[in-house]
Amino acid sequence: MLLPNPAARRLFLDLHALAEPPTGPARGPDLLALIRRLGFVQLDSISTVARAHHMILFARRQSYRQEALSPLLDRHRWLFEHWTHDASLIPTEFFPHWRMRFARDRPRLLERWRGWQRDGFEAQFDAVRQRIADHGPVSAAEVGEGEARGTGGWWDWHPSKAALEYLWRVGEISVCHRAGFQKVYDLTERVMPPEVLARHPAPEETIDWACNAALDRLGFATSGEIAAFWATVPPQDARDWCHAALARGEIVEARIE
Repeated sequence: MLLPNPAARRLFLDLHALAEPPTGPARGPDLLALIRRLGFVQLDSISTVARAHHMILFARRQSYRQEALSPLLDRHRWLFEHWTHDASLIPTEFFPHWRMRFARDRPRLLERWRGWQRDGFEAQFDAVRQRIADHGPVSAAEVGEGEARGTGGWWDWHPSKAALEYLWRVGEISVCHRAGFQKVYDLTERVMPPEVLARHPAPEETIDWACNAALDRLGFATSGEIAAFWATVPPQDARDWCHAALARGEIVEARIE
């Protein structure tokens, strides 16, 4: 299939909600529907004019206001915060498909962080879990009493902060809200809705969902771009999915003019 370049551009802009007038409501379910259409919104920690995630939403709905976003995470639980290719707000209904990533990251992050985190972060796992279980949500500033603080660099974490981040990355705790731009964590079972927690899709179901959902939002893509969209499916699995979907007639090969 040959896709002319102008048609490819129109398709891409349409799928990213940029081919239509930036009008319409941008609160509550309407804002959630926009984020679901995009797949996720990457969070930006740097603010010059405004944080980029707000600008992404405003570019598509000029009625959008910054205060409309956080209730979808901390009040309604319609969004959860985790990683795609970077920290993002993602529709909570997609959370079960992050379980495969949690399982994959558990040994991988542990091995990697042993090489560059401060000694002792693993020893804080139980203490951090128990602190949250007994006393409720915490931020990194509220754990690690007596631990030496770093110089303030991005990754210069005290051991209890590293423990918090690890437990979040592997799904044991979740971001329940932010105080300013600081993450506040609680046990995942106290954050996620029960019907979401009850779902445990098999890896092959997650791979099929992730590849289909990525291609639905990209329109056309290489297998590597499909894998990179959510950064949940390994590249080889995305290649295998493309070959199988092509053989089943579910997708077609396309060349962009």
